[in-house]
Amino acid sequence: MYAIVEMQGQQFKVEAGKKLFVHRMDAEVGAQVEFGKVLLLDNEGAVTVGAPVIEGAKVVCEVLDNTVRGEKVLVFHKKRRKGYKKLNGHRQDFTQVLVKEIVNA
Repeated sequence: MYAIVEMQGQQFKVEAGKKLFVHRMDAEVGAQVEFGKVLLLDNEGAVTVGAPVIEGAKVVCEVLDNTVRGEKVLVFHKKRRKGYKKLNGHRQDFTQVLVKEIVNA
């Protein structure tokens, strides 16, 4: 059984027992978090598609780590023959969650 769910503005394919990195959430380590925007649900071949979401379906997750940082992304701007160069870096903060179960209503 898997589901397509929207978490923190991004869509993820989730299965029970799978670990994910989502954008930083304000939740303590060990807390249970529920996501109700389930867009698609596949239960051993029986596919249910929401319009836009499936009513009553939710994904229950546990927060494992709240201080994960992503890889550094470098943004470089340059204008030819003008002597203009600008280098900027960014590291995104993530929260690691473990998918406990997918609840279908």
